Amino acid sequence: MIRWLMRRHRDEIRQRPFPADWRAVIERNVPYVALLPQADRDELDGHVQVFLAEKQFEGCGGLEITDEIRVTIAAQACILLLHRETDDFAKLVSILVYPSAYVAPGGRYLGGGIESDDLQVRLGESWVSGVVVLVWDSVLTGAGDIHDGHNVVLHEFAHQLDQETGASDGAPILPQRSMYVAWARVLGHDFDQLVRDTEHHHRTLIDAYGATNPAEFFAVATETFFEKPRQLKSKLPELYDQLKEFYQQDPIALNDSHR
Repeated sequence: MIRWLMRRHRDEIRQRPFPADWRAVIERNVPYVALLPQADRDELDGHVQVFLAEKQFEGCGGLEITDEIRVTIAAQACILLLHRETDDFAKLVSILVYPSAYVAPGGRYLGGGIESDDLQVRLGESWVSGVVVLVWDSVLTGAGDIHDGHNVVLHEFAHQLDQETGASDGAPILPQRSMYVAWARVLGHDFDQLVRDTEHHHRTLIDAYGATNPAEFFAVATETFFEKPRQLKSKLPELYDQLKEFYQQDPIALNDSHR
């Protein structure tokens, strides 16, 4: 009964007119959305409305939360929900937003799967407890260039999808049980290869930070999938296909349709 009532409430939220000022923010700050067909944009609007109705935002380091901040973050995060049976980031409660990079203990990648425990300048993080931390200037720059392979919102919200299982291990809830064997084989192989390439200082398509652990590999691969899809398909075709099946999207086709 509770789930039915929640679904009904969300349907009512999605039926509300989408505010014109929100749409202007998305058009200005999230150019990736312009690649989407109209049906996807309509679906995205609904996810954004639910996201903003249910999730709390808190400014940190003196940042005042505005609709521009909320909508810019929500639009990018909800790209990950398109076409999928989803509970709209069910475990997520709060998004903390700093104006610029902040300092937190630990997490600097040293290579070989080893992280330091000293202080680190961070641009974002995702907690299993239902919190995402973001940096506003990085949110804007990440959204502004849709081909550089770096997007902090896609990265941290990929972690949220991963963490819906209660762990952060690079294995999110997949659409079908039959997918888990291929997922583990492909992502495990490509993660191991990235670790080897990073240790030998080879140039890699997927950012070396993905060699930290399988969870970071999934998050960084997600950024690459959406922002460098053609290169990913060329170099790691099985990984591209796994992410395509998981996200139910084909960024190569979107880019081709706008050539």
